[in-house]
Amino acid sequence: MDYFKTLEEILLTSEPKDKIEKFRKFYNNFLNNNFIFNDSYEPYTLEKPSYYSFLEIVKPTNLPPIKNFKSIEGKKYLVHTILHIEYSAIDLALDAAVRYKNMPIGFYKDWLEVADDEIRHFLMLEKLLHEVGGVYGDFPVHKNLFEAMEATPEFLRRMAAVPRYLEANGLDQNPKIMEKLNSNRDPFNNKLIEVLKIILEEEVDHVKKGDTWFKYECDRLNLEPESNYLKIIEEVFPGSTTRKMDLNFAARKEAGFSCNELKKLSKKEDCN
Repeated sequence: MDYFKTLEEILLTSEPKDKIEKFRKFYNNFLNNNFIFNDSYEPYTLEKPSYYSFLEIVKPTNLPPIKNFKSIEGKKYLVHTILHIEYSAIDLALDAAVRYKNMPIGFYKDWLEVADDEIRHFLMLEKLLHEVGGVYGDFPVHKNLFEAMEATPEFLRRMAAVPRYLEANGLDQNPKIMEKLNSNRDPFNNKLIEVLKIILEEEVDHVKKGDTWFKYECDRLNLEPESNYLKIIEEVFPGSTTRKMDLNFAARKEAGFSCNELKKLSKKEDCN
């Protein structure tokens, strides 16, 4: 199996069921060392998201806020929103695993494992969406995660901007959603809370993987990690280092963030 070409085909597959089936076959071959790295492979050019053909894409400002946790329509919209993040995260993990050549084998193992986790998260959420009569595509979506992928083809910037910024933000937001669901308890919300707990626990590991490879590259390039992280995320996400952020300190510490980084990002004087 040609690792890069096969994985590129999977990434560019649009329909979720097809993508997942292809990935599972690929991942089984990878785990059984049934693959080769073709050094002549050149990464594709990003043009549009893989979900372009079956989702309505709008600007984030055109999407309604998530605030109704009681009605069926509100539940559909909430789950659909998280589901789209997970589908986008599958593509982000696959892109990392295919775009960067000549990396240690542990790098490819890490990001394929992340993709496998994101697929499992997607399927759990899709099952819940079906329970309330919804399907992926019922609501418009934004392409913020794709745009972040598009803006960071360079390895160091990708590791900083995606796992260490976007996914780390998910560590902050997930508990807030669970708290709101807890205040609107019903059997469906209870199920969703259990899924979100699994996602939160596994996303800590994803951010940690990004932290490991970001620092790996900083070390290789003889760069100081903390100052370069802040510089990169400010360039990719203007204003991200100046606004006050409500951070999940415990999860971020576990994922590799230093106390100094947390204080700077949260504008607090301590990191407790």
